[in-house]
Amino acid sequence: MQNQSQSFQSQSSSSDMDSMQSQSQTGMNPCLPGYETDCFFDEVVDQEGVARPDSVALVDLINRLPPGELKRRQQAIERSLYQMGITFTVYSDSAGTEKIMPFDIVPRIVAPDVWTHIDSGLKQRIRALNRFLSDIYNERKIIADGIIPATVIDSCPAYLDQCKGLRPPHDVWCHITGTDLVRDNEGNVFVLEDNLRCPSGVSYVLQNRSVMKRNFPQAFTASKVRPVSDYPSRLYQMLRRMAPMENADPNVVVLTPGVYNSAYYEHSYLAHQMGVELVEGRDLLVKDDRVYSRTTDGLQQVDVIYRRVDDTFLDPKVFNPDSVLGVPGLMAAYRAGNVALANAPGTGVADDKVVYAYVPEMIRYYLGEEPILSNVPTYLCDREDDRAYVLDHLDELVVKAAGESGGYGILIGPQASPEERQEFAAKIKENPRNYIAQPTLQLSRVPTMVEEHLEGRHVDLRPYILCEGPDDVWVLPGGLTRVALKKGCLVVNSSQGGGSKDTWVVAQAGETVARL
Repeated sequence: MQNQSQSFQSQSSSSDMDSMQSQSQTGMNPCLPGYETDCFFDEVVDQEGVARPDSVALVDLINRLPPGELKRRQQAIERSLYQMGITFTVYSDSAGTEKIMPFDIVPRIVAPDVWTHIDSGLKQRIRALNRFLSDIYNERKIIADGIIPATVIDSCPAYLDQCKGLRPPHDVWCHITGTDLVRDNEGNVFVLEDNLRCPSGVSYVLQNRSVMKRNFPQAFTASKVRPVSDYPSRLYQMLRRMAPMENADPNVVVLTPGVYNSAYYEHSYLAHQMGVELVEGRDLLVKDDRVYSRTTDGLQQVDVIYRRVDDTFLDPKVFNPDSVLGVPGLMAAYRAGNVALANAPGTGVADDKVVYAYVPEMIRYYLGEEPILSNVPTYLCDREDDRAYVLDHLDELVVKAAGESGGYGILIGPQASPEERQEFAAKIKENPRNYIAQPTLQLSRVPTMVEEHLEGRHVDLRPYILCEGPDDVWVLPGGLTRVALKKGCLVVNSSQGGGSKDTWVVAQAGETVARL
């Protein structure tokens, strides 16, 4: 495999160099012959199929590859990813749970001005969400002032009474966030949902980038792509600085539910990249409100836990008493200030899709600013007028269960059968608090390999955000582009058959450019 990758890199360097020279001679943006945008907003080419300014090097390279070469490179990358063991688990798939994440070789390219807009909007959103979480578990001023009804919070299954009164260090609740974004048919960016509990997928970002650089070195260099490889080091330094103040050399661990978890590969990958121990709940114990790890040299105190275990499984003494994944007494050690947790327990309330609808108001309330990134317009089915509208327009709307994720619990009205719409109507009437509805957006597309040619497929984007302090927020330049591999499909989740692409954020003058 290594020799084959080296061969592809050599071919790519030659083809890319010829492409760069041809491009400079013609002075015209290339197009993708035979590629149809189908009137959707395409992020690589315009409606005439002509490469957008930041996609010129990529499109020119694609045009100059020998017939079948793009497909051969994709297959080589897929074999490489397979050999690296990059998998995820689909528990509902009777054909087998262990899956290789499908990968598409054509990268998504994000222009500098678009990324600047996204970056500033995500930082603003995280600042507001941190303040919201601190407020609702303590003073609840946003409720008292009538911005959010108390019933919205108190009826949320992810709102944990056990977390009332918590004050995490530096008042940061969501240290690691994955926020899902989409672009509509005009190219406008919208926030689709927030993921504050245990957001996954960043390992695919890092591995996708690694294989793409090897196979498209010249096009990658010519596109002036911003780096993502420093994410593990940034994550590690953030975790270290979360430690209790008295420890100058803190012990950081990654807490995983174990090998059968859907994201276990990512847990082990990040632990390895950071150079820290990967532990399960049975490896830890609490003594005198301090957390210790069992090692061959005896007990070793743990100062920081990057937990990839869901809230209610963290501590059987406080949450689910039947949990064998967590650590008995962990919450007592956390409240005592003897261990730091990322993310803080209780953040799941901000993942709720009903709470999501109020984030623009949170931004105005806590920050006194207008939202930079817009939500998708949202109907709340527990409001009588909204519910009546939704029930009358199910054939036009996307309906989502408030607490579901992974593409589950969704009705895409225009693509659903009358029977499916009737089934969802009954669910909405039975439990209106559990459902929201949104217009069916015409999501942007990116060229994607289908058999031996390129076709447009819908995409979303999950950037990853690290928050070290209330106003100290960093956004990974890019993120996980998820692509719906089925024609016309709007659900991009890997559990629903979606795949991923590398995301190339183009650097502005003065910004760091990724190295090969």
